[in-house]
Amino acid sequence: MTFDIQEILEFLPHRYPFLLIDRITEFEPTKRLVAIKNVTINEPFFQGHFPGYPIMPGVLVVEAMAQAGGIIMLHEIEDRQSKLVVFTGIERAKFRRPVTPGDQLRIEVDVLSFRTRAGKIHGRATVDGKLACEATLTCAVVTRERERKAHGDGPDTNAAGEQASTAPGVE
Repeated sequence: MTFDIQEILEFLPHRYPFLLIDRITEFEPTKRLVAIKNVTINEPFFQGHFPGYPIMPGVLVVEAMAQAGGIIMLHEIEDRQSKLVVFTGIERAKFRRPVTPGDQLRIEVDVLSFRTRAGKIHGRATVDGKLACEATLTCAVVTRERERKAHGDGPDTNAAGEQASTAPGVE
């Protein structure tokens, strides 16, 4: 099973400039996925990482693996439009060679454990058959809508739960 960019957009909430998967070339639900990221000089991070010596940041290579793993998780969830897959851990990340403009990053993700609310994957990113990065990632499936008050983003409240007032001129 393969996915083009339009099908990937149906699974992942990421958009430019943070969508790091261009195509899925192999997919075995709940088990394995192989994705492609075409790395171009037009990527916004190359302006500053590093001028005159452009290297794709390692954390973005790991993020590409996480996005591939997210597709595996979200594929099994019926109401995926209301869910997000988020990192809960990164273990044994190793960076073996730089990823530069013109490279085609091949991202291979194998599922180590899979549940409807959490998962663990091992990812490998290669360029021309040579290992660039590998890591073991854990993730959780969460509801997309944040609970504003639980995170302190809602209206200010006092100890009694009543909305706090602000004195004029005080922000």
